[in-house]
Amino acid sequence: MAYGTSHFTSESWLMRLFKRLGFEGIAWSLRRLHCPVAKEALVLEVGSGGNPYARSNLLLDAYETSGERYWVPLVMDRPTVLGLVENLPFRDKAFDFVIASHVLEHSSDPARFLEELQRVAKAGYIEVPDAFYERINPHRFHKLEITLRNETLLIRKKVAWVSDPDLTELYEHRLKPLLTTARFPLTGRAIPRHPFAFHVRYYWQDKIQFVVLNPEDDASWEYQESAQAKTEAESGPTLKNRVLNGLRTMLSQHGRNKNLDISHLLRCPACHAVDLICSAELILCPSCHHEYPIHNHMPRLFAPAET
Repeated sequence: MAYGTSHFTSESWLMRLFKRLGFEGIAWSLRRLHCPVAKEALVLEVGSGGNPYARSNLLLDAYETSGERYWVPLVMDRPTVLGLVENLPFRDKAFDFVIASHVLEHSSDPARFLEELQRVAKAGYIEVPDAFYERINPHRFHKLEITLRNETLLIRKKVAWVSDPDLTELYEHRLKPLLTTARFPLTGRAIPRHPFAFHVRYYWQDKIQFVVLNPEDDASWEYQESAQAKTEAESGPTLKNRVLNGLRTMLSQHGRNKNLDISHLLRCPACHAVDLICSAELILCPSCHHEYPIHNHMPRLFAPAET
């Protein structure tokens, strides 16, 4: 496991304890409760989806419902904004820290995505599947393969959801049952038992070191949604999800988040003006006169070309 350059502690003492005891899966779950920032730090989470980090103060996602998160409902237990990471509707350096967990790999424009994170925050955390795992076990909606070398994120755009059909077929035929199922009790489930080895966890401060290896390629292809995943999500939350929801509520800055005024953090995604006029029903940009509606207490801050 490698990490980016920063002064942040990558693992809590409880995570390290469970790893030493051989319970790596528990340590992996606990990472979502670990955010090594001061109590007063303002934390944004992008692509927050259905399981945001407890420490996040403000959430951003592109969709209320989406097959890209297997139709898991969007969690809105604190101020939530709809918008795109590639064009964040926030002022420069509005946040002390930004979390982007399992969302970068969904972007077809990784350079713009990472530039926006650096623009709105002073530091942050990025988590993605490692490129090796993505290559052998590709996801239909992942647009990138990402790994870490010499403190630098190496990013390769996928021109189709399967990058190497032959390798993927060999993995599916020979290795997948060994690595991901319980059919082999002594050696099976290697990936679930060793999640740290199959993911990149990258902390950064001031600057994200990254290289897009094939910037000329186009990764903006459409993916096929899974009806099965939607059916499973509609069956309702599991006991595990209820427990996680309870822990998230208990450990979050609930009182602070409830009273958070986000109006001074916003900027217009169309013209980038910052003096927006906010009401209960909409947000108006007096500079370009574009109106952004607020539904279910969520501002929809998309530029006209993005809707």
